Amino acid sequence: MTATGAHAAEQIDLIIDTDPGADDVVALLFALASPQELNIRALTTVAGNVRLDKTSRNARLAREWAGREEVPVYAGAEKPMMREPIYAENVHGVEGLSGVPIHEPKKGLADGNAIDYLIDTLMAAQPHSITIAMLGPQTNLALAFIREPGIAQGIKEVVIMGGAHFNGGNITPLAEFNLFADPQAAEVVIKSGVKLTYLSLDVTHKILTSDARMGKIAALSNNASRLVVDILNDHVKTDMERYGIPGGPVHDATVIAYLLKPQLFSGRNVSIVVDVEEGPAFGQTIVDWGNGLKVPESVFWVENGDAEGFFDLLTERLARLK
Repeated sequence: MTATGAHAAEQIDLIIDTDPGADDVVALLFALASPQELNIRALTTVAGNVRLDKTSRNARLAREWAGREEVPVYAGAEKPMMREPIYAENVHGVEGLSGVPIHEPKKGLADGNAIDYLIDTLMAAQPHSITIAMLGPQTNLALAFIREPGIAQGIKEVVIMGGAHFNGGNITPLAEFNLFADPQAAEVVIKSGVKLTYLSLDVTHKILTSDARMGKIAALSNNASRLVVDILNDHVKTDMERYGIPGGPVHDATVIAYLLKPQLFSGRNVSIVVDVEEGPAFGQTIVDWGNGLKVPESVFWVENGDAEGFFDLLTERLARLK
């Protein structure tokens, strides 16, 4: 393939693991609109923002809205590894997607289970060739690692929306929702030794919607832009009221922007630990920002991002859809 610009960008072989969710659907439309850069092998779904049947339907809706029905959707874990399930219906609505009409998509789920799919695909892959974008709790990948640790050989990088350090949490004072929903799974993935990048609340809370940014998306006047505007206008109200901020974050979509244009972001290599003990810090990502523990720094922790650049890129990609 050829690419314009200074050098040809290599296409990323990608699996997106997701629990849609409003910002997940925006992320999926963003990714599915970028086939030149992202070769999306499959979407794998997990319980998180809402129950598995609803996250799986919402992933199929995003696929349908993007006109990309050829991308298979595999349903995965319906509950966390150890803890009781929690959902975020108070934020995402009972269907996991508010502000837009919901229907049953024409195309169904792929046969088989997301965890089997991950194992089979990663074991058969060229060494370190497949990137995994994790937009929800990390249950599917953790269960795959427990069953077959050898899957690490196929993974190039795992890019995760989750965690919080400087920002503080969004479900407890210390924990971000995806990590709180299944901290044991996140711990398994950290200990797997694969390359990890975390886009945490530290960065997502710096990339906020505004009237001008939403106006540019609305001006596209296609179906995808109308969906995104309606979803986000409904979704961001909660955070704007809760935090007293002028716009709302589009958490999961930052992962896609990072994959497409990493130069929009900055951070540093750190080591992290997830608190899995019951108590006030349950689900917290403990980030060794200054390497005080003198242990290997296995995670790239993204701290800052170019908000204008993010929204310009999102708008440009949504313009490609119908």
